[in-house]
Amino acid sequence: MGTLTAQMSSTGSAWRLYVVLYGETDWPIVRWERTGPVPTVAERRRALAALGYEVAPGAVWSWTEDRRGPDDDSTPVVLIAAVTVRGRDGGAA
Repeated sequence: MGTLTAQMSSTGSAWRLYVVLYGETDWPIVRWERTGPVPTVAERRRALAALGYEVAPGAVWSWTEDRRGPDDDSTPVVLIAAVTVRGRDGGAA
């Protein structure tokens, strides 16, 4: 039973939730065309289900921040959420 990482981020425009597929160039993605509020956990769960994934048992969303300009702390903050997911059949989709 494999797991993957799903991430959600916004650069100040739409929120995007995507599943990280290493070695692939096209990742499954859902967009919310809004800047706020942050998509709820229920919205994220439905988006993951639409992509064929679910949050792995015991996994919780974690948040971190990044900057558009890594060497310039005056640039806008980018919030990134991450969670471990698995395919809805119990394995990596």
